[in-house]
Amino acid sequence: MTVALYAVLATVLAYLLGSLSFAVIVSRLMGLRDPRSYGSHNPGATNVLRSGSRLAAVLTLLLDAAKGWLPVVLVRWLGKPYGLEEGTEALVALAAFAGHLAPVFFRFQGGKGVATAAGVLLGIDAVLGLAVLLTWIVVAYVWRYSSLAALASAGLAPVYYLLGDRVGWYADRSILLAIFLMAMALAYRHLDNINRLLGGTEPRIGGAKASPSAHPSPRKR
Repeated sequence: MTVALYAVLATVLAYLLGSLSFAVIVSRLMGLRDPRSYGSHNPGATNVLRSGSRLAAVLTLLLDAAKGWLPVVLVRWLGKPYGLEEGTEALVALAAFAGHLAPVFFRFQGGKGVATAAGVLLGIDAVLGLAVLLTWIVVAYVWRYSSLAALASAGLAPVYYLLGDRVGWYADRSILLAIFLMAMALAYRHLDNINRLLGGTEPRIGGAKASPSAHPSPRKR
């Protein structure tokens, strides 16, 4: 096969891997409700946590991150003999991320992509990924908003990549573009959260949340 065909195959496989919605898969295997049916209706670790199962949320977080990390590192580790370099890394990164946002196996009802993007960044460069994760932790700890932490981390990721080039990383335009596009997509997927943050109605981390199994009682007349 030609280099172009290898690149296309890697990109398609990355999208299919990204399309594995682990929030739904883990919830089904653990006998929990479909996370698309309660809370924010977002198939992601934060919403799975609303089920009351921390284990399910942690598994979802790790697996969603792993499906972003794996395609990138496989291209980096194994791709050069097939002519696959930074351009293909960028393609598989975007494909895995897009698979999470619009999973073909789950009627294209995907999550917001925070964990998968973090996995992608760790695959591109461990220091870059850790810098972004540290940003998330600091913002979440100080302001107690998961969405604000995700937005800050996404916005700073391209900046970190460029700054890293000055201290030894080698900035590649295709990878920089992929990081920038993921940041824009994350911001778009968080528009409702942005509106709630501006309106002061966004729930804080650790705040009281309604149980997903709870149903409103009928109004007495």
